[in-house]
Amino acid sequence: MDSITQAALGAAVGGAVLGRRLGRKAVLIGAVLGTLPDLDVVIDYGDAVANVTEHRGFSHSLFVLTGLGTLLALLTSRLRAAREIPLGHWWLFYVLCLTTHPLLDALTTYGTQLWWPLNLPPVAYPIVFIIDPLYTLPLLVGIGVALATGNGRRGPAWGLALSSAYLVFAFGAKQLVEHRLEPVLAERGLTDAPRLVQPTPFNTLLWRVTVVDGDDHHELLLGVLDGDTPPLVETYRRGAELEAAALASERGARLDWFAGPFLRYETRELDGQETLVATDLRLGFPGFHPFAFTLATREGGDWQPVAVSKQPAAPSRGNREALARLAGRALAPEPALCTSDFVAAGWVQKAPEDC
Repeated sequence: MDSITQAALGAAVGGAVLGRRLGRKAVLIGAVLGTLPDLDVVIDYGDAVANVTEHRGFSHSLFVLTGLGTLLALLTSRLRAAREIPLGHWWLFYVLCLTTHPLLDALTTYGTQLWWPLNLPPVAYPIVFIIDPLYTLPLLVGIGVALATGNGRRGPAWGLALSSAYLVFAFGAKQLVEHRLEPVLAERGLTDAPRLVQPTPFNTLLWRVTVVDGDDHHELLLGVLDGDTPPLVETYRRGAELEAAALASERGARLDWFAGPFLRYETRELDGQETLVATDLRLGFPGFHPFAFTLATREGGDWQPVAVSKQPAAPSRGNREALARLAGRALAPEPALCTSDFVAAGWVQKAPEDC
């Protein structure tokens, strides 16, 4: 999630745990702790693929953060001014303020390496977009009340309860969408195909479904308010003929670990060379995928891995027309919204008649 939300979550957790004892201090310290794991963004690994796939790594590990929280609790309990508060309460304060950050991140699409240093893929069960005002606002109001009144517990506790209730709603919305999705995929023989169901930007009413089907991938939009209106299924080329060459490189294999199989492959002319580029289809929206990476260049008919991966210029993430049409589509299934409206025609394999 965004930094404001993470700071608000840490502040609310801090107030709920020790607000009665520490007042405003619990909220302020919690905000700092809630932001701490994202400081890994300042680390430059010298390579675009490494920078993306190492983010939300060691700094988001439940092992690391629990250990750090335990250390901070032990150190704090040695301070004379802090001895009136039991060690167990300090431990809950520090550990919860730190670990709720990656746990919330794991509910977004990007993925979070909760079990670092174990070599396991990032955990991602997306039920909220990376920015969702309906989740963040109750937290901000709660901590605002705490800072204004000096009662460090009541406001944050209520804010935390309301934001958690919103996550429960989001989970239920996803279950409803997945239930409606099953017969659509079964009709096309895609029941066992890899799929990703995630909310569209800034809401939990409209959900984007990406299904990988060999050389193709399919995109669908399903809304909580759609009723019995069947979704449109749009099919795109995935460039799978380049997949073997991409995965043969170390960076390609790393991307496959991070995002596979939701990757698209293509060749672009970059700096006067034919370049193999992989795009993460999970992040962004069709036509606005911000995460693309150079993996290899063509030399003498063969693909040679690049020395340093780079991110080519990405399409704008702020297309107002697309956002406005998404907002309208979230509230009603008509008029239909086609993701292919925003995608280069060369990638469209098959569009429904309504598109």
